Amino acid sequence: MKCKSIQLFLLFWMPLVLISCKSSQSQNAHKVVKKLNVLFIAVDDLKPVLGVYGYDWVKTPNMDRLATHGFVFENNHCQQAVCGPSRASIMTGKRPDFTQIYDLKTLMRDINPEILTMPQYFKQLGYETVAVGKIYDPRCVANDYDAESWTIPYQKTKSKEYAFSEGKPFYEINERPENETIDGEIAANSIQYMQQFAKEGKPFFLGIGFKKPHLPFVAPKKYWDMYPLETIKLPDFRKDPEGAPTFATQPSWELRSGYDDIPKEFTVPITDEKQLKLIQGYYASVSFIDAQIGKVLDELDRLGLRDNTLIVLWGDHGWHLGDHGMFCKHTNYEQATRSPLLISYPGIKSGTISTPTEFVDVFPTICNLSGIAIPNNLDGVSLVPLMEKKVNRVKDFAVSQFPRDNDKMGYAFRNDRYRYVIWMKDFTSRQVFDEKLVIAEELYDYQKDSEERRNLIQDQEYQNVRNQMKAQAISFFNAHQN
Repeated sequence: MKCKSIQLFLLFWMPLVLISCKSSQSQNAHKVVKKLNVLFIAVDDLKPVLGVYGYDWVKTPNMDRLATHGFVFENNHCQQAVCGPSRASIMTGKRPDFTQIYDLKTLMRDINPEILTMPQYFKQLGYETVAVGKIYDPRCVANDYDAESWTIPYQKTKSKEYAFSEGKPFYEINERPENETIDGEIAANSIQYMQQFAKEGKPFFLGIGFKKPHLPFVAPKKYWDMYPLETIKLPDFRKDPEGAPTFATQPSWELRSGYDDIPKEFTVPITDEKQLKLIQGYYASVSFIDAQIGKVLDELDRLGLRDNTLIVLWGDHGWHLGDHGMFCKHTNYEQATRSPLLISYPGIKSGTISTPTEFVDVFPTICNLSGIAIPNNLDGVSLVPLMEKKVNRVKDFAVSQFPRDNDKMGYAFRNDRYRYVIWMKDFTSRQVFDEKLVIAEELYDYQKDSEERRNLIQDQEYQNVRNQMKAQAISFFNAHQN
């Protein structure tokens, strides 16, 4: 009798259970996991002079607020401290010796026609991809700003750099409405794209490239007023490092060659008065850009997109702001290679990471955070294990490089404390390392000499450090032959 009851139960209820299971499976089969948007914000020539990096006198409240829901990478470095090569590396996850872009005239796909870029990869995965402003250096891409990368054709900005000045001075204080400046236009166009994507409900990769604080320093007056000239100070150390090779520094050639009110001759010093104005202009430009970023972030919140958007903010390299007597970038020193990197991710805890990271790590990190496969040929590694505190470091050093005089290449290896630079003649890491090609070395201890006053390469106290870091450099070269 008991068995018969069970049989009746099964005959009656099992079809209903099966129908319910099939219905549930059908719903799951049609359920689409919402893709994470990517807001990729580049700031041209931005060194880490932000509040979150300890520069509390520089007013950057909007960039700082990203750190309240994200990570600050304090020891992050670019691959080469000039726009074209640096941007090619971050956009492809490949080092300059692979891209072979060391200047501002080599086209990325002339060297590597099949190279995969970050937005191109997201495009292949069904994202809407678009760039506003300067993401690549336009001198290093062709075909409509690398059309392979974008689902929406690239549009150039229409606003003018200067408001009303004649000639080409290195700065201008203007009263133009912010939306009539280049960067104001970039912010406004970016907001329009976000509104479009929110309306359409499509996942997006939006690259926003602000053009200041690149020279010339042009910003509305209220941003200059934030930094009274009498409060500006020149760097304490404005000389070449003692014992460094003469070719390791640069004479501010971009500034001298491009602007009417700066001496063209390298031997003529830039007056203290103009150096103070340069520093004031840089800070004013940084705060101006911060305000434009604030507009973008406010609209992201208003549209309800923040909880489904990964935000990456980066400056393409650092900038010498009078230290070592230099302005601009173009070196292997700390102020040129150290670059800001902030990553804000929905639901992730905030934190600060001080171990070495590099721009080649950004591509795999964005993939990892977005839940998509990481291409297997990238030179960087994901930083997610650091962010999740599963590891204390993902690498022992960051690597930057810079060429000199068409026949020299300097490679800088920056770990937690030291910078070791090895200068080679007629060499790149595509070749087998040859000791006979070493022409100079540098070593700096940032715990004892944060201003790089003296090259320690001959100091007996540091020979173990020098030997260890040189061995790491050789291992790096041998592992990266292409």
